[in-house]
Amino acid sequence: MSAGAARERLREDEKRRDSGHVGFLAHKGFRWLWIALALSATAALGYALIDQQPRPNGGTWYGYTLGTIGLGLIIWLSLLGVRKRRINPGAWSLKAWTSAHVYLGLSLVVVGTLHTGFQIGWNVHTLAYVLMLLVIATGIYGVTAYAILPARLSDNRREMTRAQMLDALTAIDRQLESAAQPLARGEADLVLAALRQSPFAGGALARLTARYPGCATARARAGMLGTSEAEERVRALLERRLAQLGQIRGSLRIRALLEVWLFLHIPLTLALIAALAAHVISVFYYW
Repeated sequence: MSAGAARERLREDEKRRDSGHVGFLAHKGFRWLWIALALSATAALGYALIDQQPRPNGGTWYGYTLGTIGLGLIIWLSLLGVRKRRINPGAWSLKAWTSAHVYLGLSLVVVGTLHTGFQIGWNVHTLAYVLMLLVIATGIYGVTAYAILPARLSDNRREMTRAQMLDALTAIDRQLESAAQPLARGEADLVLAALRQSPFAGGALARLTARYPGCATARARAGMLGTSEAEERVRALLERRLAQLGQIRGSLRIRALLEVWLFLHIPLTLALIAALAAHVISVFYYW
């Protein structure tokens, strides 16, 4: 396969991946969006039309109805991770399940809020409600990230794989190692420190912000102040190394932004289920 054909195939693969990230939102003509809107509208209309004083809350028959619906939805939605481990393109394909997960999850804002009857306090019931909102918020971030960031990742790569980006950095490093031989001891040490530092050094915060205050390459570039031919060549190579590191670190940042929400979404979901268990047990205990 020619290089041009390989690049074209890579572009097509990336387009398919990108469309797959957002394709679930429009699944079956936005079927689950309309179902979620119908559920939310029905819950709101029922709450508005019930002639009851005090207004319905979690302790009324309508509150119990909404609470049961909400609890069932949360438990079912939390099973998405189980569904992802099964290969089944049938009626409940992963795309359909994910679409339902997003839209029915958003409908919980309406169902859960009406279930509370707008009664908020310092108790386990409000804790469950707040955790639900946090789970939904992190889920919104995840959907947004997967709709926007894959295209940015593709642009940042400029048709290069991760291995190719690292190979390009290695080629620059070999040139730098040779070019630094004529330098004075202090300047040569700066270059060697840059070559020894891993391009992945910096930690989670550095990856998320793409800020590397301890970057040895930037320090070596700042310390290269001479005007000799050797120093100018090393300075140019250090600038190329910084540019290549910027591409690698940009890719790392986008990947981190794509994945970081899961480190909040999943633990918050588990905390929500625990709080819901306490909520339900306490309700039946004091019933």
